[in-house]
Formats: sequence, structure tokens, C-alpha cells
Amino acid sequence: MQREAAIDPYAILIRKLKEHSRLQKEDVAEIRALTLMVRDLAPNEDFVRQGDRPKASALVVSGILARYHLLPDGRRQYLSFHLAGDMPDSQALFVDQMDHSVCALGPTSVASIPHGDLMAAFERRPSLAFAIWRETLIDAAIFREAITNNSARSALPRMAHLFCEIYYRSRASGLSTGDACHAPMTLGQLGEALGMALATVNRVLSELRETGSGDLKNGQIVVRDWDRLAELAQFDPSYLHLKRQPL
Repeated sequence: MQREAAIDPYAILIRKLKEHSRLQKEDVAEIRALTLMVRDLAPNEDFVRQGDRPKASALVVSGILARYHLLPDGRRQYLSFHLAGDMPDSQALFVDQMDHSVCALGPTSVASIPHGDLMAAFERRPSLAFAIWRETLIDAAIFREAITNNSARSALPRMAHLFCEIYYRSRASGLSTGDACHAPMTLGQLGEALGMALATVNRVLSELRETGSGDLKNGQIVVRDWDRLAELAQFDPSYLHLKRQPL
């Protein structure tokens, strides 16, 4: 059963895949034949939990999903953030058990796509399988960059880089509004993504504001000076493998 929605989830997936892959009309028709069930998630609600054995993959329809590891003491390490059009757990097609959780950052709509439907579509249209596989490879590239960001950059460039990445990806997907993009994360969640204590997050965010380059305000990343922000972050978007955006 498919939920009626103002936003067309099929169009969102098609648009996303076209950012990095060429889709034939037969691929588009195959996407539109998939069974999608859309549900709304509240802030911090899990879509899938560490240890689950899911039978469907997620497609972000609106809002932002966050991937995280849950530590034994209850703390979280946020690993990546997923915007509309992303498929954050497509790896579950090939592994039996999830080694991470995926939750909503703010109010989020997610479509579930049964694994059986996806695998059948891949058999009929290998080019569609390649496009979704390419999406997972870009996801892996984002992981690698996050490891470098948290391990090799000092606090200010580290925060600036995460802001650059989310804003750049939002622009590529048509999700930004002027100089801002949706990012409903708390300062605590920002710290859990960047490996910073809350006091450090407050200090570094204040330093970033003083540069006049960017800010996190009212659930949005605000870019005041893109060139300055990218310079601070040493940001090179080539790892995203997307069409370059005019910024």
C-alpha cells in the first residue's frame, strides 16, 4: 500500500541518481514500478537499529537521517548524514545484520523499498543496479572523508568541513534556500559527529561565527562567505563525485 504524498518519492530517487549516473527511460520506469511505503519519523526516532535484520531499504523523502554507532555507555558516534534522495542503508541488501543504527534528526519522511523488489529490478536493469551501487560507493567516500576530518583536522576546520559538505550536497540536490540549508541538529549531536565535548562545540562555533564564514542557527547551516568557509575547511568536493555546483 502506497501512501499519498505531496512529494513524489520516485522523482526524488530519480533526481538523486541522476546527480552521478545516466539513467535510461527503462531505468526510470523500473524505479517507478517499485513498491514504496512512506512513513513519518519524529525527531530522534530510529528507522533501523544496530543488530536489526531489515527486509527493506530506506529512501529519505524529506528531512535528514543520521547514521550512528551506539556505544555501551549510551553515547552515540554519528557517522554520516543523509538528505532527501539518499539510501542510507542499501548495504543491508548484502549483509544479514545491521552494525549501526539510522535515526531521524528532525521530522523526517522515509520510504521503505522491499529488498526483493530491488533485487528483481537489478536483474531486469543492471544499469539501475550500477547507479545504486555507485550511490553506496559515494557513501563510502563520505565515510573516508569523515575519518580524515575527525582524525587529522583541528577543531575549527573540522566543523567548517562538515558544514561545507552538508551545504554542498544540499545545493546539488536542490534542497538549499539561498545561503542556508536544513540541518536540525542539536549542539550535542554536532559534538557527537565531530568528536567534541559540548563546551568545545560552543567555543568552536563562536570562533566560526567570528570569521564571518558560516553558522549553525535555528536548525540551519548558514553560509555567509562560501570561499572563506571552504578555505578554512580545506574543502575539496571531488570526493562526493557530484556535478560541481556554482557557489
